[in-house]
Amino acid sequence: MRKSNLIYAIIFFISLGINAQEKKEFKVNTIAFYNLENLFDTENDPDKNDEASPLMEMSQGARDIAYPKKVKNMADAIADIGSEVTKMPPAVIGVCEIENFKVLEDLVNDPKLRPYNYGIIHYNSPDRRSIDVALLYQKAVFKPTHSKAHELVMFRKDDNSKRVYTRDQLHVKGLLDGEEMHFIINHWPSRSGGESKSRYLRVGAAKLTKKIKDSIQNENPYAKIMIMGDFNDGPYNESIKEVLNAKENKEDVGLKGLYNPFESLAKKGLGTIAWRDTWDVFDQILMTRPLLEKDDYSDYKFYQAGIFNPFYLQNPQGRYKGYPFRAFADGGFTGGYSDHFPVFLYLIKEK
Repeated sequence: MRKSNLIYAIIFFISLGINAQEKKEFKVNTIAFYNLENLFDTENDPDKNDEASPLMEMSQGARDIAYPKKVKNMADAIADIGSEVTKMPPAVIGVCEIENFKVLEDLVNDPKLRPYNYGIIHYNSPDRRSIDVALLYQKAVFKPTHSKAHELVMFRKDDNSKRVYTRDQLHVKGLLDGEEMHFIINHWPSRSGGESKSRYLRVGAAKLTKKIKDSIQNENPYAKIMIMGDFNDGPYNESIKEVLNAKENKEDVGLKGLYNPFESLAKKGLGTIAWRDTWDVFDQILMTRPLLEKDDYSDYKFYQAGIFNPFYLQNPQGRYKGYPFRAFADGGFTGGYSDHFPVFLYLIKEK
């Protein structure tokens, strides 16, 4: 049974300047993104390079034990994102590092998520490691009307005859409680070989994202667009800061511009991923200006963004205590969740 996502506006009175005597009600929905860290099934697909995944490197018996635990952990985490306010999981969540449609079916049918009747939008991508992106959505809240996988075609800088096979970018348009929204889900190329040497790949990915965004805005300059993903770059990198021209401050965002609420979080020392005692915010959700305009709340507007990092998603001990509690290490399953923390934002509108 679907839980209500209506909450009293008391928690918003100060920030919205509303007199508590008015007792207004708001609908609140969580939008999220989560890198699920190698959510692969236990079967070898001869048409894919899935044997390179951590799960497939384990024995069949170990896989059969680890896989259901991994699925359960992912479902437990997703169920909690944003629930402190909405009392339910995200209305819409982009995911990456998943192998196929089957693992997503297993995920949404976990007891923690099954009551919310999630739909799945997924396309197989040409990624050389057989990992894809996808969108999950509560069917009672979001109604998709269009989806398309945009192929990212790039070639090696040192040999332009060799293609770099990486993830598609997924564009989904639909109605969130009857209001049109666009989501672009990303998992940009990694920093394998070093940040500098691989930078051109993420710049190329950003150019495709911008092309998708621009095509939407050419049809409707006031489109509400959220660009989410594991960008393998921080808010300050060329791909985000220059190609997408994402702004830290709302007042600097033009009509067709982008706002990045995660830049200020990064400057506070927060992070979604840690490496050698350094935190970074690779996982972000960017948005267009129509989601920021707060003349009224008769339609959905951005309220707040955050990094979901409760204690149970953190490594409990040792050298990496406090880091994201990754699922796979040293050739086995750790009992953990993911090497990334999920990110989220709240959209609100007056009831």
